[in-house]
Amino acid sequence: MSTRAVFRGLGDSRSPNSATVLELLFDIVYVFALARLAGRVADDLTIVRHTLLSEAGQTVLFFTAMWMIWSLNALLSSTYDPRRPELQAFLLATMFGTLVLAVSLPQAFGQRGVVFSVTYVIIQVGRPLFLAFALRGHPVQGFSIRILTWHLASGVLWISGGISGGLGRGVFWTLALAIELVGAAITYPLPGKRGLQLNSLGVTVSQAHLAERYNQFFMIALAEVVLEAGAAVSFPGFSRDGTITLVASFVAVVAFWRIYFYHVRSGNASSPSGEGIDLSRGASYSLLLIVGGIICTAVGFGQIIEDPHPPIDWALVVIVFGGPVLFLIGRGFLEKGSRAKPRCPALFVGVAALVVGAVPMVLLPPVAVAVTVAVILAGITVLDQRAHQRGSETNPTL
Repeated sequence: MSTRAVFRGLGDSRSPNSATVLELLFDIVYVFALARLAGRVADDLTIVRHTLLSEAGQTVLFFTAMWMIWSLNALLSSTYDPRRPELQAFLLATMFGTLVLAVSLPQAFGQRGVVFSVTYVIIQVGRPLFLAFALRGHPVQGFSIRILTWHLASGVLWISGGISGGLGRGVFWTLALAIELVGAAITYPLPGKRGLQLNSLGVTVSQAHLAERYNQFFMIALAEVVLEAGAAVSFPGFSRDGTITLVASFVAVVAFWRIYFYHVRSGNASSPSGEGIDLSRGASYSLLLIVGGIICTAVGFGQIIEDPHPPIDWALVVIVFGGPVLFLIGRGFLEKGSRAKPRCPALFVGVAALVVGAVPMVLLPPVAVAVTVAVILAGITVLDQRAHQRGSETNPTL
């Protein structure tokens, strides 16, 4: 059987509205990856203060890089039929590569820099290279070539950073990731060819499928709050402060779930099936903030349970309050605003309340800080419910 026969019909295939079981299997690796990232955030809170910003910057870089892999694979499976054998094989290969990246995370700025960078480049270059080969002769091949060109450029910097060390590694990797973020934001233009909307390039994205993939990943991230808080309480066991913080973390989880799935812009609710959702290039960046905020919240509650004794550290206050702030900002920008129907202000009122409420928290015991965050999130949830007076759950607007 010729290779052309193997890939025949790929370019004209369409993604189903519902995610496949293989995509759920792919997300299992990210359960481990998010736990690794949460561990890095926790470590960042315990290091010497003069290196806090640099360590936190490394964590943000890793988180964004891992998110880029997931979001581009979600876009791939929302564009072409992920039930095709060749796409299933590619997703499994990417899944293994992502596992290698997650294992390499703790020492990526140390002895495993080359392993991390080479694996990352293989994944990011391999995806468009595979599509450019599989779609040869099809009109949509040109878009894959555009993506390939951008990722080849960033790949040189990733490899250069892996080979070098110290400050040079951070500089090279930051520039490489910036190239990928800018390319995705402007639809990977090439000299003489402007970046266009995907539909203009002959690429059709299943909006319902992409929304479901985002919803599934959100639930995986939300589980990190339960894992961090539950693990912290398990050893040495229940205590008064630990139990109070565990209840507060549960309230935060419920609030995140309620706001994410039930918040819709007034007069523009999407249907439960996800039909009519407007795809936005900014949706991926909104989910980046949402998931990042959830991870920070998970780490913050876990740290308070492990050490509930005052005084509380200012960096921990920033993490505990900053997580929900990132979540609300991301959720607020996930919906597509317009002049006629501006974004609902309820979530941004919540952001202001969290920012103002965080100021006096360094004077309170850590447990009181956790309870305050939970109460504010619960209040935002009630306010959002009253603002919309909505009924059934909806998929977020993309």
